[in-house]
Amino acid sequence: MSSKTVLRGELTFLGLPDLFQILGSAKGTGLLKITSRFNPDTARIYFLNGNPVNGSNGQLRGLKAVYSLFGWTEGAFEFSEEKVRVERAIKKSRMEIILDALKMLDDGVIKKVGPPAVSEGTVSGKDGQEKAPSLPVVKGPLPDYLYIIEEEEYREGEHIVKEGGFGKWIWVVLEGQVKITRDTDKGPLTLALVGEGSFIGTFSSFLFKETARSATATTMGEVRLGLLDNERLAGEYESLQSEVRKLLISLDRRLRKITDRVVDLAMKKDPLSALIKGKRVIMKRGSQEEGLYMINQGEALVVGKSSKRHIPLLRLEKDDFFGSIPFLDYAQEPGSASVLASEDLEIIELKLAPLQEAYEKVPEILKNLANNISTNIAMTTGLLYRMIERG
Repeated sequence: MSSKTVLRGELTFLGLPDLFQILGSAKGTGLLKITSRFNPDTARIYFLNGNPVNGSNGQLRGLKAVYSLFGWTEGAFEFSEEKVRVERAIKKSRMEIILDALKMLDDGVIKKVGPPAVSEGTVSGKDGQEKAPSLPVVKGPLPDYLYIIEEEEYREGEHIVKEGGFGKWIWVVLEGQVKITRDTDKGPLTLALVGEGSFIGTFSSFLFKETARSATATTMGEVRLGLLDNERLAGEYESLQSEVRKLLISLDRRLRKITDRVVDLAMKKDPLSALIKGKRVIMKRGSQEEGLYMINQGEALVVGKSSKRHIPLLRLEKDDFFGSIPFLDYAQEPGSASVLASEDLEIIELKLAPLQEAYEKVPEILKNLANNISTNIAMTTGLLYRMIERG
């Protein structure tokens, strides 16, 4: 593959978390170069199928180099599609790297490089209180206008959907940003910020007549949305191979469960910790296991680990999946979490090759939605870890 520049811009407009999301969605293979007037060296990150495999920044190499670049607040980037011939020094997925880097930024471990007003900031607020964990804006690829039946405009502070309300609509963000919140005893808890190319809604939004909204979506500034054709989306979903359909709807449940978990912890509730007792480890955190399984009976517990303790993330039940999904990245098991099983667990091992072949035939807009849900799962998991770290 000859070198071809396909993306360039400024970090002040598109930060490294955004770039990782874009290159991940596009399954980009090639070289990302970053330069800054505040750094003498040109930094490099090599990507293979959307995931970073090596990098350099001055004397730093591999994962350390990539982490350091999340501290750059100013600079120019250029991504060129080309053959990657470097050693694969990085084993973590892009979402795991983003989550680790955000935590390191919150903790002041990564040095900020940029104008003094930015680079000399601290992690404390004006009143001496610690700031809330940083939340990157979740974005997606350019929307497919063939699925948009109407465009809608909203002013700042308007609700698109409200938690507990019912509806079957799903939107894609065309311009602007939207804040996703859940109600708690202490007031609204911000779970995510979503921007261009991201979706308001999940697969459940167009698969059922009326779906209870699990969160509130509020505009931040002026926002333009594209209302999607529910009937067309539902028809294309129903035409998919059975196991692919089950996998996609399982993503919905996983997002709802990890969101519920964050809300529970925000309200000092911890119902999952008691479930660890009596369960055996069937998939170890950090392993390179490539199996994918569907639960037929019993339950499994996905358990992560912070610097302080093991953290039950969510409980999986019948028809839920666990394991390695090569075409989706939600930064949980097996790379960043273990799986514990109940004594009565029965599972069905799925054959990855035919599943991936079937997934490749999924319409692009449904793939984009699946990637968007996976990214939100990962970001919400990262928020949970940072909440635990901050007590």
